[in-house]
Amino acid sequence: MNESYLAKEWSVLQNQYDSYEKFSLVIKLFSIGLISFSYFLHHMGLLTLLLLLVLWLQDAIWKTFQSRINLRILEVERGLAENSGDGGPGIKAFQYNRDYAFTRPGFFGLIREYLKHAFRPTIAYPHALLVGLMVLYFLN
Repeated sequence: MNESYLAKEWSVLQNQYDSYEKFSLVIKLFSIGLISFSYFLHHMGLLTLLLLLVLWLQDAIWKTFQSRINLRILEVERGLAENSGDGGPGIKAFQYNRDYAFTRPGFFGLIREYLKHAFRPTIAYPHALLVGLMVLYFLN
């Protein structure tokens, strides 16, 4: 295995991983902006709540994609660590989509994966807090 191919793949995947993190933060900031805007315009309604829930699920889907990249990064890093340059068996570079195609869950598996990510603390915050604030607003 040519170690430089794995290093190139690692670099691309790591940049993508970081990019997903940035856009997840954008989704969270947009959610905060949405509820703030709705509150100050006195338009806190069911539509705002539904939009917050959609943004929460979108963030979970986004982070699910990121977690798939992370799995491949870990595999590439294992290959880089094990590769002694002697041409022995190892991980093949540039197999991200092929590997995922063999392990991709079905419809319900994808839904379960998205929901599992939605309730991870780093994703649920601030979404759960914003939805809670909306519920408190409706109760008052």
